[in-house]
Amino acid sequence: MKLVALPAFTDNYLWLWHNGQKAIAIDPGQASPVFEALDNLKLSLEAILVTHHHKDHIGGVQELQQKTNARVFGPEHSAIPNPYQVLHAKDKIELLDQTIEVLEVPGHTLSHLAFLTAQGAGREAQILFCGDTLFSGGCGRLFEGTPGQMLSSLAAFKSLADDTQVCCAHEYTLSNLKFALHIEPQNTQLLNYNAHCQMLREQSLPTLPSRIGLEKEINPFLRAHLPSVQQSAKEFDPTVADELSCFAALREWKNTF
Repeated sequence: MKLVALPAFTDNYLWLWHNGQKAIAIDPGQASPVFEALDNLKLSLEAILVTHHHKDHIGGVQELQQKTNARVFGPEHSAIPNPYQVLHAKDKIELLDQTIEVLEVPGHTLSHLAFLTAQGAGREAQILFCGDTLFSGGCGRLFEGTPGQMLSSLAAFKSLADDTQVCCAHEYTLSNLKFALHIEPQNTQLLNYNAHCQMLREQSLPTLPSRIGLEKEINPFLRAHLPSVQQSAKEFDPTVADELSCFAALREWKNTF
């Protein structure tokens, strides 16, 4: 199986996961980049996975479905074009001889899902298609959920294997790292990662996928349990006293940083 990041809009990534013949598209907010990739790689579209209902994640679903007859899977929400199969936590689907587990990760939206591939027979790293829940160096805005819900969702990601590939849906990395460096200016791994990502973007290359192990070392939203991060968060909210209040403060701060 091969993984391809398809740029869309100004900073979205539509992910294509394929076996050289058939493909799965994840969060196709636009149809045209997917059709172009299918044509260039000589692939047919087998399925579409939707993490949540925002327009930049579902805008191309209907056209793709109508022209390819691909099956669509996603959370229960009226904005997602029918017909599609509604998925819930711990569901497993079989596509292209691959097993994909469904995670419910509310926070960015209440019905947000993530998709986790099974570990391959050759011990290949798992892949996490996390939509807008987790970004490299950051996390999604809380449009519908609570800080507690998002913190719990991110905790589920932190429990995954460190080599799990993280396929986020936006190229927000550099702006996220600017905030992360304000929170942890002495974090050596963060400084090195920021330099690496700047080099990639100067070459118009994606910073993604990331890895869970890396995110646990550089992402302040996965590090709100640390006293040093909590101390930094007090610059924004002096009442920060624990992991949840720290996370909530960081998320509010990032909104206007």
